[in-house]
Amino acid sequence: MSSVPAERTRLTTTLRVVVILLGLSVFINYLDRGNLSIAAPMLKEELGISSAQLGFLLSAFFWSYACLQPVTGWLVDRFNVKWVFAGGFFLWSLATATIGIAHAFVTLFALRLLLGVRESVAFPSYSKIIELHIPEEHRGFANSMVTVGLALGPGLGILAGGELMARFGWRPFFIVLGLGSLIWLLPWVKFMPRHAEIPQDTAFGAPTLLEFLRLRSAWGTCFGLFCGNYLNYFLISWLPFYLVHERHFSMHKMAKVGGTAYLCAAVAASATGWLSDRWIMAGGTPTRVRKTIVAGGIALSGVFLALSAFGGPVQCVVMLVLGMIFFGVGSSNVWAITQTLAGPHAAGRWSGFQLFVGNMSGVLAPALTGIIVQKTGHFYLAFAMLAVMALVGACIWVFMVGPVEQVVWRRETKAAAAAA
Repeated sequence: MSSVPAERTRLTTTLRVVVILLGLSVFINYLDRGNLSIAAPMLKEELGISSAQLGFLLSAFFWSYACLQPVTGWLVDRFNVKWVFAGGFFLWSLATATIGIAHAFVTLFALRLLLGVRESVAFPSYSKIIELHIPEEHRGFANSMVTVGLALGPGLGILAGGELMARFGWRPFFIVLGLGSLIWLLPWVKFMPRHAEIPQDTAFGAPTLLEFLRLRSAWGTCFGLFCGNYLNYFLISWLPFYLVHERHFSMHKMAKVGGTAYLCAAVAASATGWLSDRWIMAGGTPTRVRKTIVAGGIALSGVFLALSAFGGPVQCVVMLVLGMIFFGVGSSNVWAITQTLAGPHAAGRWSGFQLFVGNMSGVLAPALTGIIVQKTGHFYLAFAMLAVMALVGACIWVFMVGPVEQVVWRRETKAAAAAA
């Protein structure tokens, strides 16, 4: 029996503004979580801390951020997500501003933990708001705005943040960014959706936790995201420090190189997402298309990034940009795989568990890199670790994740049998 296409609706002006505001909030979110890495060269010298201490400081955010994902997912499901998100945005902006007046390692560490707690509300809120208020036929546009903000945040953060910190210092940047971000709340309170949020019955067809944990593909997507995020969080945390201290780039050159690399990744992700859909429409299976792009992208990204650690400055920049381009390629289809596998009844809990496991690499990558640099005095081994993680991740996406088609859960099978 063929399905009847749903009648296409137009997004209201208010909902278009809401989607743009969500994208802008992601941009601010990634500026806030990545600005400490931009300040790392100045901060290390000012506070007199070791590379290992700096690594733990950079990873502190992810300790609380990853662990709170299941909790905030529960929170936005049970309370008005529009106000939960607004409260989280307000609190994480204040935490960013407060970091600018901290003068001790312990204080900075505690504030980064607090920032992770407050930003943990962001991505569960994005998913919930889009699910509740954006029609199915417009969710590609809505999610693309979130993706653009995610990619441009680190890129423009390095590009503009590096320049501003070089001119005015890192403390004013944190204070102005944190307090200035609060302006975002004014249009959000005015334009956020007003119609009632209808609780959804998620029990029907939803898998049990044990059923989910027994699924090979579930662990495959979790570990695959972990490996991909290892590259992402290494770059967010250590790239500015590496370019300044290991490559002896000025803050201005570091900002231009790092910003350009991230902007190239954003363009590559957008283009690859569009091309993958065209490939499937031309007859390619989701399994072949999604796996080829994700595995190939992450593998090539790790290889090029590792090569950037060797050779002269020109080779470093070229390999770094190529590595970032292929990182954008690989990241473009990760969540498309998860959404297809999980289906409508399990997408929330699958994504939440995957985010919990995947973001643990944010704890490992900054801290392990700091220890490696402390012990060896260089980044060579740290970049070699990137290549290993990337190649392992590519193998996981190809061999551990099963066919990219919706899993038939036991409750769905029972419901179908009862209806027959």
